[in-house]
Amino acid sequence: MKNLEKFYIGGQWVAPAKARSMPILTPATGAQIGSVALGSEADVDAAVAAATRAFASYSQTSKGERLSLLKRLADQTRNRMEDLAQAMTLEMGAPITMSRADQAAAGLGHLEAFITAFEAHEAEETLPNGDIVSYEPIGVCGLITPWNWPINQIALKVVPALAVGCTCVLKPSEHTPLSAQIYAEMIHDAGFPAGVFNLVYGDGPSVGSALSRHEDVAMMSFTGSTRAGSAVSRDAAATVKRVTLELGGKSPNVIFADADVDARVAEGVTECFYNTGQSCNAPTRMLVERDAYDRALEVARATAEAQAVGDPAAEGDHLGPLFDEIQYERVQAMIQTGIDEQTPLLTGGLGLPDGLPEHLQTGWFVRPTIFFDVTPEMTLWKEEIFGPVLVMTPFDTEEEAIALANDTPYGLDAFVSTGDEARATRMARAMRAGGIHINGRAADYGSPFGGFKQSGNGREGGRFGLEDYLEVKVRPPFTK
Repeated sequence: MKNLEKFYIGGQWVAPAKARSMPILTPATGAQIGSVALGSEADVDAAVAAATRAFASYSQTSKGERLSLLKRLADQTRNRMEDLAQAMTLEMGAPITMSRADQAAAGLGHLEAFITAFEAHEAEETLPNGDIVSYEPIGVCGLITPWNWPINQIALKVVPALAVGCTCVLKPSEHTPLSAQIYAEMIHDAGFPAGVFNLVYGDGPSVGSALSRHEDVAMMSFTGSTRAGSAVSRDAAATVKRVTLELGGKSPNVIFADADVDARVAEGVTECFYNTGQSCNAPTRMLVERDAYDRALEVARATAEAQAVGDPAAEGDHLGPLFDEIQYERVQAMIQTGIDEQTPLLTGGLGLPDGLPEHLQTGWFVRPTIFFDVTPEMTLWKEEIFGPVLVMTPFDTEEEAIALANDTPYGLDAFVSTGDEARATRMARAMRAGGIHINGRAADYGSPFGGFKQSGNGREGGRFGLEDYLEVKVRPPFTK
């Protein structure tokens, strides 16, 4: 049994102020694999105090000193990739092949991109009018990260904060504490000064809210649901701190008849289901030009029915379980809603996948599911499901495709496939989303990630991610 009973505060592992914990369950079977301490406002106060003390000196360190620390953190990350992958497979059910190739690898990919961006970063510039602008660390940062991409999101927040000279307090998801503990160990072993990075486990209403309200926290960066992001904003408002949010999504995937329809449809289904559908930017609404729609339904059904589901500890490209029972019940309820609204079901449906071994039948596995002929008034069109559930619908014109694509309160990512470059460009400009995928290709590490509308504000990754943690100061040139 794994016992995460201490928090990392001021460079050491310390006991919480109050004894409170919750079980850590592995989603493959639902069995308890350990327990994690849950923090309180007192623990947040201790962590923020440590970060505040450390900021005075760390914010004055040189760019070269911080680059050296980041490069040592990269070495630590390379050395502990397998530990990170195994932790995420155990705690949130990502299949081990995917954990290694994407979940753990994202921590290194983002870190290397931030190093490149920070090497090019200049702390001062002279404006055309002769005034001098300096970019300075904003202060102590509160960082709240989710369970679905644990290390990806920790790296996207912790690394830019530390790069530019901020100090921070991290509240990872209480459901994925194993990988967060490893990350804290890596930062310690890389040699970052005491208090620069602090870690407090806990839930949103206690630790998350206390961090957001804290008067000595200059900035909050949050990734999670739109509902929880709104709560962070409200808590932060009283102290007028900066808030950046990366929230939900209901990403459209627009496929024109002149695209490689078989390849793009199969790819779209697979990407929707990837990480068991638990990605905020998953292409969960597939819009297909009517001339290609019947063929798209055939390919989508075949792809979904060929999608294996199984033990996350086993190698392979199968799907794992959803991360917990509450999410499992929510996805089942959403599938039932589709059935109740008489939304046509192409494949999948309620219950566990066929053929699961007996020892996995207590886990939170779901059937890959596709509904078709879905219309904008239907619940499945509008609500983020966060499971391997795809909805499909036809369109007739480019203008209709744009209208359908933008018919969502979200705007994180959007996908388009076409053989016409001019149309791809028009669609990319017309779709209201922060990231556009074209013919199966997405942006790389170092590019900005974030959304329009209720998908949040601010951007993560590369130089755009660094800018979120910087304040701007201006002064005139010196004259006697």
